[in-house]
Amino acid sequence: MFYSSYIPGKLSNGLTVDQDRQVEILKQQLDQCDGVLIGAGAGLSTSAGLTYSGERFEKYFYDFAGKYGITDMYSGGFYPFPDEKTYWAWWSRHIYINRYVKAPSSVYDDLLSLVVDRDYFVLTTNVDHQFQMAGFDKKRLFYTQGDYGLFQSVAPVRQKTWDNRETVMAMMEAQGFVRDEDGVFQPPENGELKMEVPEELIPTCPDDGSRMTLNLRVDGTFVEDEGWHWAQSRYEAFNRRHKGDRILYLELGVGMNTPVIIKFPFWQYAAENTKAFYVCINKGEAYCPQAVADRSVCIEGDIGEVLQNLN
Repeated sequence: MFYSSYIPGKLSNGLTVDQDRQVEILKQQLDQCDGVLIGAGAGLSTSAGLTYSGERFEKYFYDFAGKYGITDMYSGGFYPFPDEKTYWAWWSRHIYINRYVKAPSSVYDDLLSLVVDRDYFVLTTNVDHQFQMAGFDKKRLFYTQGDYGLFQSVAPVRQKTWDNRETVMAMMEAQGFVRDEDGVFQPPENGELKMEVPEELIPTCPDDGSRMTLNLRVDGTFVEDEGWHWAQSRYEAFNRRHKGDRILYLELGVGMNTPVIIKFPFWQYAAENTKAFYVCINKGEAYCPQAVADRSVCIEGDIGEVLQNLN
């Protein structure tokens, strides 16, 4: 599905104009296009404030940092915790603040305001649910790499997933987190948290009693459930519907970790359709193939700032 035959040749910075002119061109393309295909990577959520280190980490993981020497959420995800109760104490916090709490800045809201009245679709490798929390139509989203809000079996016999909201909330309460007036879990005033969850909250598969894990594409056991396949079919239908149209391929914060999912296909789609226009907004990695440079703008900068300028 995500294989791209496009082989990147010489890369370019796109149309050689200053950033103000690039933003103006993007505005024009939004106004003139028949549809917008958004490709969103981790850089979009980073711009929205969903960082894995700094204040957010220190607020929710200070006890893990002190005991285990963990310095950020990313590296903590690989830590060999001593038992399941500690493992799920860590991961319930990680899931909660990266899946059930809205991003601190308005980046996703600003993006929605640009496309809400247009025919759009979103292809994303992000697993944090921020598009839906901002109000994007669920039927216009394809989360290719999974969802922090879903459990699956570690050895799935069937391609099924289970919603984890109720379990995660119970784990947060069991560790001593308290809700504020807005319903958001906060560390208690005395700072005393439990670094484990009760045995009875450790999730097991309802089908066969096996150990559960997150529905994330980390190995060959990733479950592509019915919802995943429905989203895939809608993505393919969007591409078919707009074949040969004036399509804007809007790539936001996509790096080179998994370029075959978004970046390479977008380059190929733009190369094959002379009516298409490609836009890449990325801090430090904004470029495109020379073959589509005259129909591209590559904006080096913070996605949130660019979206605010557009609005």
